Amino acid sequence: MSNANPIIFRVAVAVPVHKLFDYLPPVDFDSQDILPGVRLLLPFASGTKVGVLIEFTTTSERKHAQLKHVTRVLELLPLLSQADLQLLQWASRYYHYPLGEVLLAAFPVLLRQGKPALFQMQKSYGLTSAGRLFNANDLHRAKTQQYLLQKVQQFGSVSARQFADWSKNWRQPLKGLMEKGLIQQETEKQVLPSGCQMLEAALPANEQQQFAIAQVCNKLKQFAVFLLQGVTGSGKTEVYLQIIQSVLEQQRQVLVLLPEISLTPQLEERFRKRFANPIAVSHSGLNSTQRLQAWLGMQQDRYSILLGTRSALFVPLKRPGLIILDEEHDTSFKQQEGFRYSTRDVALVRAKMLNIPVIMGSATPSLESLHNAAKKRYHLLHLPQRAGRAVAPELCLIDIRNKKMHEGLSEALLREIGKTLVRKEQVLLFLNRRGFAPVLTCHRCGWVARCQRCDANLVIHHQAGILRCHHCASEQKLPAHCQSCQATEILPLGAGTERVEMALQQYYPQQEVVRLDRDTTQRKGALENYLKKISHRQAEIIIGTQMLAKGHHFPGVTLVAILDVDSGLFSIDYRAGERLAQLITQVAGRAGRAEKPGRVLLQTRHPDHPLLTVLLQRGYREFAETALVERAQAQLPPYSYQALFRAAAADAARSQVFLETLVKLTQQAALENVQLFGPVPAPMAKRAGRFRYQLLLNSGNRQALHRLLDRVLPAIATLPEARKVRWSLDIDPVDLY
Repeated sequence: MSNANPIIFRVAVAVPVHKLFDYLPPVDFDSQDILPGVRLLLPFASGTKVGVLIEFTTTSERKHAQLKHVTRVLELLPLLSQADLQLLQWASRYYHYPLGEVLLAAFPVLLRQGKPALFQMQKSYGLTSAGRLFNANDLHRAKTQQYLLQKVQQFGSVSARQFADWSKNWRQPLKGLMEKGLIQQETEKQVLPSGCQMLEAALPANEQQQFAIAQVCNKLKQFAVFLLQGVTGSGKTEVYLQIIQSVLEQQRQVLVLLPEISLTPQLEERFRKRFANPIAVSHSGLNSTQRLQAWLGMQQDRYSILLGTRSALFVPLKRPGLIILDEEHDTSFKQQEGFRYSTRDVALVRAKMLNIPVIMGSATPSLESLHNAAKKRYHLLHLPQRAGRAVAPELCLIDIRNKKMHEGLSEALLREIGKTLVRKEQVLLFLNRRGFAPVLTCHRCGWVARCQRCDANLVIHHQAGILRCHHCASEQKLPAHCQSCQATEILPLGAGTERVEMALQQYYPQQEVVRLDRDTTQRKGALENYLKKISHRQAEIIIGTQMLAKGHHFPGVTLVAILDVDSGLFSIDYRAGERLAQLITQVAGRAGRAEKPGRVLLQTRHPDHPLLTVLLQRGYREFAETALVERAQAQLPPYSYQALFRAAAADAARSQVFLETLVKLTQQAALENVQLFGPVPAPMAKRAGRFRYQLLLNSGNRQALHRLLDRVLPAIATLPEARKVRWSLDIDPVDLY
């Protein structure tokens, strides 16, 4: 390359602008040695930033003398392949989000900070010849040693991280096993996956499972989308495992995506029992180093399987073979801040680019997925029966109108709980409201404790002695008297999981009660310990929130109760009915998963509500068909496409004026059958001290909607009103809050 036409790097930087930045190569650096996808350390503004090389050029809008040199090339071989770059560029265009911020979101935090991409070998431990012959039951006086030895005998080779997952205090017992000559540290070496290494044989599959497995395995080397709709307990996980076995036999990798961290422990344990292949886990509950190692391990082909939550979608795969989305209907798969992508939708695009299949599993598929299956875009695989001898639970309504309630528990429910406990069976109670009570009010004057920064009541957290806002997290000490009239007659109204837990402990003092919600599971390892307690029948009563509804296998639970069905029956969000139907069906699925039949009780003041009638009498599938007809009549998704502009400011007028200006911009552009709704205040108009407005765009034509956004968005940057608000664009929003 001559000096007249020097090579220029076009670089994506994580800043909120839709452009690439031009840089000269580092001084005395041969730019022919690197490829797009490498990280670069750059001088940017008054500091330094990490950027990603996108392409090379010889021309720039800026003069050559104004261009800065790249400070350092952080690696010569790209961490992102061309397929990875192609996917992220598509996501940037579709979600109208700056490419630099999209690219950096695909990296773990340590790589975003410019740290070296070095994979660290993990210490691993295996059996000595004596350990192979030793009977672990002889260690009955050293329970932790016995437990750890059994694990090593089961898995053959165990990493330090696995020991830490299984036992909080593992180091000393492990040292004892090594001193006894039963376990030894293995030589640190690079163990790359080779074929499928089975630890346990696959379970017998019924006819429907066999059909689903065969259908997917016949298309393992091409793009296809399979919607696996299986009633809870129908053996979806076994279907996944047997298909994964076929993928591993082809020397390819598998990405398994889950909506919540709480689902990973049970699934990871099941995977590790089945496969000896190296398995990585990635979610926000792990530290930065652990997530980096999972990312690099998949990118360098050191792991065969990755179990992860939303952000694991972008982890590079050396030999991609299959993507699985479990609980595909779950709204947690949609990122709600910053880069607002749908994990499900991007996974489909990624699979298409990689020419591999996708399996989306759910007992209650989203209406969008059922619509696509009806249009033959997806292959629908149905598992209508529970696996083994388990039978579907019986669903019953408890009409609580004019009935005496005990901290959210009806007398009819208390009787059923008592009968279940007498039979030595477990009870699961669901209430999607954490804390002690949602309202603190004055009995004398009617004062209610409200958050000063949000349009919301403060929630009582009794054990902590505080009032907390569940929207902005502000807290204050629980008052002893009314803040308005100073009376001491202040009362809690309503019940949260904490209050119900205390009531259950009073009614059933001999029984162990476990509460699963965000307050009790924040500490590392707490959730895993609770789940073990439940599965080992060391807790008779389980009370919890949303995290109980998803994918957990509690074979001892025969009675499930939803304490407050009505909170989801009346909402301004058109998706509320779908979510309530999914929630009821998912929670009901926790009952009767073993040989004993299960019962599901729903407390309601609206026993004749059409949604409950259809769901209980005809099931989720019939409900979904009815709901899709209503969506089609109203021209709502999946029969239309939406984009939501949100604006927030300390002054309500600024948010409104910004969106009104935006309306004028869209009207100047050809609307092309795009409808505008708003601007209107958000359902929660004030949150965290800011007043929020929104503008909804709806169109029956996806391309028309995006063409309009392509015209309008560049003009927003020039609006003076835009600098006075925080605004965002949400493509395919899943909620309007």
